[in-house]
Amino acid sequence: MALARVQTISLIGLVGNRVEVEVDISDGLPGYTLLGLPDAALTESRDRVRAALINSGLPWPNKKVTVSLSPAWLSKSGSHYDLPIAIGLLIAQGVITSEISESLILMGELSLNGGIRFVRGVLPTLITSRNFGAKCAIVPLENLEEARAVPGIDSFGFETLLDVVRFLENGESVQPEFLNSFEDPSGELDLLDVVGQIQARRALEIAAIGGHHLLLIGPPGTGKTMLAERIPTIMPPLSIDETLEVGAIHSVAGSLGTRGALSTTPPFVAPHHTTTTVAMIGGGSHIVRPGAVSLAHGGVLFIDEAPECAHGVLDSLRQPLESGTVTISRSVGTVTYPAKFLLVLAANPCPCGKFNGRGRSCICSSMQIRNYLKKLSGPLLDRIDIRAFVEAPTRVEMASEVHGESSAIVRERVLAARNIASERFQGLGWALNSEIPSSQLRGLFKAERAGMSFLHAELDAERLSARGFHKVLRVAWSLADLHRNPRPSLSDVESAYLLREGTFL
Repeated sequence: MALARVQTISLIGLVGNRVEVEVDISDGLPGYTLLGLPDAALTESRDRVRAALINSGLPWPNKKVTVSLSPAWLSKSGSHYDLPIAIGLLIAQGVITSEISESLILMGELSLNGGIRFVRGVLPTLITSRNFGAKCAIVPLENLEEARAVPGIDSFGFETLLDVVRFLENGESVQPEFLNSFEDPSGELDLLDVVGQIQARRALEIAAIGGHHLLLIGPPGTGKTMLAERIPTIMPPLSIDETLEVGAIHSVAGSLGTRGALSTTPPFVAPHHTTTTVAMIGGGSHIVRPGAVSLAHGGVLFIDEAPECAHGVLDSLRQPLESGTVTISRSVGTVTYPAKFLLVLAANPCPCGKFNGRGRSCICSSMQIRNYLKKLSGPLLDRIDIRAFVEAPTRVEMASEVHGESSAIVRERVLAARNIASERFQGLGWALNSEIPSSQLRGLFKAERAGMSFLHAELDAERLSARGFHKVLRVAWSLADLHRNPRPSLSDVESAYLLREGTFL
């Protein structure tokens, strides 16, 4: 046999395209030609495949070899084409004589000794493969756990090329019965660890109910990071579809080892304040990787020391905050990643961080104090729903043996409030109060008349922007759900307004 065909997938972002790997071996001067717009990593596959075959005791054809990746117009990138090319060569030489079904997908990078190495993006690849009618997949053993997370596809994992050949020839394989599941670090966190901070804890609960963005302001060491890290523990678990979507993003990024393919805990992503715009939003020259905003999809994006971020980094969040997606255009194509997250910013009250209470320890000038938070642009702050000041725990609170509520208790209230909202929005296309369209807030989802009058007065006095008007109403709906009110009352609206200003009733 001189011609062979096997199937794999080309992944761009989270969207895959079926690729047919055709291998032709013919008489002529020995050589190797790779067609189909390959990138550098794929062009180098010739040497990896050749060494893997020879070191596995398998033949390399001393003839003219042509490998075509179809469709030819689609750019191909990555090292996961190594395994399908190697299997295609073995079929073309007659080493593998059994028929290979078109419903079988192969992917894996080969080492020089014939081992099969971990590759990124297996989860979204198999989700796409299932849509194309794939029934079976062969992946690296290290990727088997995430591969098995996709229902409807029988996935097999192997460590070496020889293992794959034996499986294709006679079905011989030893598959692990139990795979290690990764536990999220957030499972060890609990609001019980937080001392005091009644107002900040209340702000976290309301933010979790409606998916509202949050700004925490307070001196160093008062627990801003501690509070933010515990937000996922009071959020509802991810649904099955959300779990697969979040897992697909982390699979492309290569970070599934820290959370597991089937983890239902909302992700918590905390990039350093020195991060770049590309790291925050995503990008890359040959392969467009997801950034922090996409890795936080379905969970929390926490940015500590927010005013210290480089110019333009925080403002790059404005578009994802509005649309819930981020679109990245590069020479290899345009990729859209989901980016629907709860944003939590943390900031000190001044450059030295000691402007607390009467501010006696602060060494900053009044001008420095005024200008510090101005580093957060007005348009970005206008998208923040809740602002909370995190003060240092008092001596009495530190000495008290009485603990605050646990994450489990708070999560029960959050779930109850979200269920109320979910029933109210059934069939409307959204599920959270933060997602209510502005037009609906002025119509079907208005507050009580007294509450609307209060907001119109603040709007006329120019103490509230049009966006702020709608933001306050959305938070008011979360307060109404928490209090089990059928519609936001004047008290709910006033409380939401004060939350936006950074104070409580």
